This record gives sequence, structure tokens and C-alpha cells, in this order.
Amino acid sequence: MSAVLILVDHVGGVVPRSVGELATFGKRIGEVTAVICSSQSAALIPQLSSFAINTVIVCDGVEFEKYSVGATAQGLSQVVAKVNPTAVLITSSARGKEIAGRLAVRCDSGLITDAIDIDSTLTATQSVFGGSTTVHSLVGHGTPIVTLRSNSIEVEVGSGTPTVENFSVTFDGADKAVVTSVEPAVKGGRPELTEASIVVSGGRGTDGNFAPVEELADILGAAVGASRAATDAGWYPHSHQVGQTGKTVSPQLYVASGISGAIQHRAGMQTSKTIVAINKDPEAPIFDVADFGVVGDLFAVLPQASAALKEIQ
Repeated sequence: MSAVLILVDHVGGVVPRSVGELATFGKRIGEVTAVICSSQSAALIPQLSSFAINTVIVCDGVEFEKYSVGATAQGLSQVVAKVNPTAVLITSSARGKEIAGRLAVRCDSGLITDAIDIDSTLTATQSVFGGSTTVHSLVGHGTPIVTLRSNSIEVEVGSGTPTVENFSVTFDGADKAVVTSVEPAVKGGRPELTEASIVVSGGRGTDGNFAPVEELADILGAAVGASRAATDAGWYPHSHQVGQTGKTVSPQLYVASGISGAIQHRAGMQTSKTIVAINKDPEAPIFDVADFGVVGDLFAVLPQASAALKEIQ
């Protein structure tokens, strides 16, 4: 069976859930080989034991932290040349898409980004134009490189210890853009927005008061999102913006509170599995994509929801 490569791109030595999703997609295509490009491989390998991974290829070296995405693309391209995989799957984050783009150039291969599905024939599914159109695509040249959105599939739990192989990367000067400083993202008690299975978002209707949004999010173990109107007003950090000019999320549950549902916002959350909308305006566009809608003031609805959830916990 042919190998499919997945990139283990980590944050602070922690393997994100999205790697398990890549492994689950990869198993449809062939035997899954995970590639680690990091000096922290010793801490990362044990975290892969619960995923459906056959082999782990370790590219070890401080260069990957020093030169960031350039070095990772370089190392991954050399692994591709050696393994000749059926496909390469990468998480569709901003960093993942940059790595994928550089890799496609190095490998002279086609690239599909922001896919929400891929099948055994390597046909990728994308949701485009704000979720109004579904596209099915195939890479027609070289090794297919596909980036997949987080929360697009349930992780298939595996067992057993994968085979570990070491791979020596030769670095040239092409991708040595030195990273002079790195500031880790400030972590709170909530999950990362793009990784979260539940997202509670607030918009213009909060009037800048995100307290009820945050309370519900904390009870549900959810991430907090915001519309562009809320972030542009300075009510919430831009790093939490969901939408066409913000982050794209596909959680199991998305709660839109006081968000009218402009097309730009819907483009970033329309692929959520279940959407609950809370808005005083019964004509708000958000209700067009919602599975469940509540016409009412979020300052009355959210506290009641939080109180009811506390009672059953």
C-alpha cells in the first residue's frame, strides 16, 4: 500500500487534535506516515500513539525553529523525494498553508487549500464563496498536496507503536529566512479557536459586553469568537475574529450571539456541524444558515442557557 505523508506541526511541544484528523483522512488513501520537522521530536512521538499512524519520520534539528516554515518545507520536500508518497496532507492553518505553498513549489506539484474532505481517489472537497458553492478537485500534476480544515472529521483512534525512522535534512540557502524572535501566543483556559469543537461568538449585539458569551463558553469548554464588527470596535481581540478576513472554524457546535450574519462572517463558520443563532432581529441573515434559532436578547437568553447547563452538570 502506498504511503500518505502527514505533517506533525506542533505548538509548544503539544501535538494538536488536527494531526489526528489528518491521520484519519490519510488512512482512506494509504498507510499513514507522519513527518516531524522539529528539535522536540522526543516529546512529540509518544503523543502520536493514539492516532492511526504506521510510521514516523523524524527530521531533527534546531534549524526548524530557527528558520521556521522555510526549513520545514525544505525538510518535507526531501522526505517527499525519498518516499514518493501518494499525497501530502497538512493542517489548513496560516502556517500550514505557507508550508504547503513552499512545498508545492519545491516539488513542482499541484496544491489544494482549505479542503473539508478528501476521499480514497484523492478528490478533495472545498466549501467556497462563503459556503454557497461546493467544489470537488483533483491535483493533476506531481504529488498532491492538500491542506485540510480542522474539525472536518472525527478522529479515528489507533493503537500500537509506529515505526520510527530518522531522516537527515540537507539545508541550502534558499529558505533560510532567520526568525529573530518568537513570542508564543498567550494561552488562557479556553481551547484554540480553530481547534475547538464548540465556539461561542459575540457580535455587535453584545455592545462590547462579552461577559455572558464568555460565561457560556467556559461552561461548555468552548472557544470564544467574535464578528468583525466586534473586533473593529475594539471589544474583542482581532485574533478571535471569525470570518472571511479572520479565522475559519468548523466546530461541532457554533453559537452566534448578537451576530447579524453578514456573508463575510458566514464564510468563516458556515461549515460548522450545528449552528445556533441568537438575535433580536427575526430577519437577521444568520437565521438562514442556523439549525436552531432564538429570537431574543442575548443578555436574557445566554444567562438562562448558562444557568440551565450549570444545573445539569
